[in-house]
Amino acid sequence: MRRTRKLIPVALMALAVAGCAPSTGAGVTPETKAAEPLPGPSVDANFSLDTLVAAAKKEGSLVVYDSSGDIEEVAKAFTAKYGIAMEGVKSDTPQTAEKMTREHAADNVTIDAAMYEDGGVLVGQLIPQGVARTWVPADLKDQIPAENHSPLLALSKATIFAYNTRLSPGGCPVKNVWDLTEPEWAGKLVMQDPLGKPTVLSFFTQLDAHGNQALEQAYQAKYGKALEAGERSAAYEWIKRISGNRPVLTGSDEDISGAIGAPSATEKKIGFMSISKFRNNEDKGYAQSACEGMQPFVGFSYPKYVAIAAKSRHPNAAKLYVHFIMTEEGVRHEIGEGGVSGNGTVKPLVTPPGLADWKGQLFHTDPKGLLGDLQNRQTVSDFWRLNHG
Repeated sequence: MRRTRKLIPVALMALAVAGCAPSTGAGVTPETKAAEPLPGPSVDANFSLDTLVAAAKKEGSLVVYDSSGDIEEVAKAFTAKYGIAMEGVKSDTPQTAEKMTREHAADNVTIDAAMYEDGGVLVGQLIPQGVARTWVPADLKDQIPAENHSPLLALSKATIFAYNTRLSPGGCPVKNVWDLTEPEWAGKLVMQDPLGKPTVLSFFTQLDAHGNQALEQAYQAKYGKALEAGERSAAYEWIKRISGNRPVLTGSDEDISGAIGAPSATEKKIGFMSISKFRNNEDKGYAQSACEGMQPFVGFSYPKYVAIAAKSRHPNAAKLYVHFIMTEEGVRHEIGEGGVSGNGTVKPLVTPPGLADWKGQLFHTDPKGLLGDLQNRQTVSDFWRLNHG
């Protein structure tokens, strides 16, 4: 079922145009949108936060979708601050995209705003189609770097390689990403199935776009010789070897965290999981840390955007939510166990164990490559499926 769902984002353009059920075949493709400029963000010329709050209170409520359960805590904080009922709904990004598109086509919108990890679908489909739009709070505009305006970057999160500190007290047993392609680590990497996880697929396409040199250098450092890739690039060679080394695929980061760091764990494994699951160290007594020093990166960062449904029935409440999430008071609930706000004045609040240098330890998503991520997603999906043992 998960492998069927991965096709939904690619089909959404046809869905919006035809107003029918999703299709994996004909329709408008992402490539046809590539030459069209992305609609810019809107900024209210005569912005007043007090006026916005008053208008939002008249609307009375709003619904915000997010792929993280942290949205429930954001909703509680928002309601407590403004007295406006906010419902935060945890929903996987592909399902949120499909629902927003269907609601827009039917003029029956229930989702007022969404937090989006899948930047490719946002800039390649939802915004160009008019399903969603970007709004930047005028009073915060100068605090948000210009490159974060369109679409509006709420925060950056990360997926990292993690290990059990109790089972490996001397540090991470994996020192290089190529280690995970070796027979000794066959069946010992636990990760979400990329076919159901857009951020991992985007990581793969971004690696191919601007990570090949780092992978080649890491290979040279490990084996003492240059990589002779049989595939189109070092990135595809690494993906092929990783997928063929029998990784254990799950449907959630919580499952990965349990397999790696739970007190009952007895076998050394490496997890490729969200840093949000480091909360389990305190909440559940887990023993987890990022693989500090792993070459050429410990994991990857990915952007999380915020967008408003174009036909929202609570547009002022949706704008107020955007304003809230772009402040420390709002985003701290999303940052959780680590992350960086899109507002440059908000300092990082938490440093996950083993990830002291956010900028230097991670492979970073290039926002200029978001559309390329969407266009190349099917290629890398098929490549993973072909090589996964």
